[in-house]
Amino acid sequence: MPSYRGRFAPSPTGLLHFGSLVAAVASYLDARRAGGEWLIRMEDLDRPREVAGSADAIVQSLESLGFDWTESIVRQSERTELYQAALDRLLATDLAYPCSCSRADIQQAQSTSPADGEELRYPGWCRVEPRFPDRPLAIRLRVPPTEIAFDDRIQGRIRVDVAAEVGDFVIRRRDGLFAYQLAVVVDDHAQGITHVVRGADLLHSTPRQILLQQCLGLPTPEYAHVPVATDLNGIKLSKSAGAAAVDLTRPGEELWRALLFLRQSPPQDLRRAEPATLWNWATEHWRLDPLHSGLSAPAPSM
Repeated sequence: MPSYRGRFAPSPTGLLHFGSLVAAVASYLDARRAGGEWLIRMEDLDRPREVAGSADAIVQSLESLGFDWTESIVRQSERTELYQAALDRLLATDLAYPCSCSRADIQQAQSTSPADGEELRYPGWCRVEPRFPDRPLAIRLRVPPTEIAFDDRIQGRIRVDVAAEVGDFVIRRRDGLFAYQLAVVVDDHAQGITHVVRGADLLHSTPRQILLQQCLGLPTPEYAHVPVATDLNGIKLSKSAGAAAVDLTRPGEELWRALLFLRQSPPQDLRRAEPATLWNWATEHWRLDPLHSGLSAPAPSM
């Protein structure tokens, strides 16, 4: 395996928007600068949220913007046997257990209402046996009371007590779908991913993924979480919030905006350059140092 294998892993829940483009640009440039490989993985496990045709549209957008990936695109929906094998290992070693609790059950037990975006901490009611065995069962990881620590290449030293913050978390949902945390860990290992560059909105997931890697005996990639693009009101650009799709009639200008957001200081005279010209400049000048000073910022206007 090469010393650097990165990836971009969008969810097909809508068209490629500026926030996703920022993550794609950062991961792509980091791989190119290192002389490594860069892969695309379509994270399409959550079929109820998938928008028909969006997976193909995202790929077409990346092609129009001049991205070039190393291998055939992988779809998570075609890899469920891998996730089941990992789940079986965790169950067989008592590192996971079935749980009948609903989100409503857990929320009622909280002493205070969670803030927007804050996760509910699971109190471990089903650790011995399911409280409501007639209900559909999720599978939770049995989280030990230990701190997970790692060095993020942008955010610095991160320390999280997963047991105290979220408790035992779901790795297969009550509807039978494999959870994001398990799938991404299995996929990163199966694809030999050595470096993960993604948005800081996923920073809270990384300690859980490292814990799963440890439970499964898998190596931990290097992580770098880039600032999240927001609108002028400070709301993260996302498909669910109605973020506009990237304007493919001006691919060079969209890439220039992404480089500006990533604090790479692209020259003004490259603003309307062809994507290939921008990629050559950006690869030569790419560095993470300017990104150390924030988790989020408004997207630059056109």
